[in-house]
Amino acid sequence: MSKRRILISVLVAAVLAALVYWQVRSWRKFDWAVFATQTTAVNWWMIAGAVALIYAADTLRAFRWSIFLRPVKPVHPIRLVAPQFIGFAALALLGRPGELIRPYIIAKKENLGLPSQMAVWTVERIFDFAAVVILLSVDLRFSHSLRELDQFGAIRQAGVVLIGLVLFGIMVAFLIRRNGVTLAAWVERRLRTFPQLGERIGSKIRAFSEGLNTIHNLGSLVLAVLISVVIWSMVAGSYRLVTYAYPDPSLNQLGFSEVILLMFFSIAGGLLQLPIVGGGSQLFTIGALQSVFGVEPELATSCGILLWLVTFVSVTPLGLLLARFEHVSFLKLAREEQAELAHSGAVRPSS
Repeated sequence: MSKRRILISVLVAAVLAALVYWQVRSWRKFDWAVFATQTTAVNWWMIAGAVALIYAADTLRAFRWSIFLRPVKPVHPIRLVAPQFIGFAALALLGRPGELIRPYIIAKKENLGLPSQMAVWTVERIFDFAAVVILLSVDLRFSHSLRELDQFGAIRQAGVVLIGLVLFGIMVAFLIRRNGVTLAAWVERRLRTFPQLGERIGSKIRAFSEGLNTIHNLGSLVLAVLISVVIWSMVAGSYRLVTYAYPDPSLNQLGFSEVILLMFFSIAGGLLQLPIVGGGSQLFTIGALQSVFGVEPELATSCGILLWLVTFVSVTPLGLLLARFEHVSFLKLAREEQAELAHSGAVRPSS
């Protein structure tokens, strides 16, 4: 494990410890018996349906990845299904070190270069984020129930800022797509007194530009956007089924608008994650359920943990099964991936 990764893990652990401490201070009267009762009262058929939606969404990711591969190599989407589940299982078990196992498996399986699949992974992240922002924007604009929340004004302002950032990011991405090589060379010339820094930034710009070129026509762009929105609508549907599975009205009466907002909080918290135990996603979800929707601590904790298990961890059994079928070792793949990145000179994303 590199010093950088150790430092990042320590920082994430420190932030999560602070969040846990804050939560514990606010739960001085937490009743574990109530927590157990609320959890066992869940409708598990609803939970099974929520897991099925997550599996369907991850399968759709294979179809979207095949669209991104069209300019390089036509690949049947079915061939890309197993790498999706194996990769997400590795992410759940290993944390951030397992994040790029998906592009690495696809690169090996389809005899493609790892840098090109890292570029596809970058584009996938852009489409995911854009799809979530689209859903959140529509939610904030047209939902009447959200307007009744005490925090709606602050949430709407944050949403406007976020939309602005996304539009700015799209503009920057468009400019890099058209002028990536020229921009990278210009940056390297400007930083010639710091050659390593200039080369690093230039390689990131080139990789990003290469990734954006995976969208080769308008039809592919529209289809990728539609699939992305469907994927995240399915994830939101999974959230809705989990909340509906609880008998308590403070959860089962949350509508689709509320769960989209809840999903956004969970995604934001997911940026802080440790292997196996997760962390940020659960804490942000629990905090949002309490502070935004007024759910009792015991019920919010139960729902937050269950949402994390359904949307993030539930792919692990199938991922492990497919990994065994494909003769894949997560730890071996992680080591090979790092060696390949070092050999190819590619830059590993920091997030």
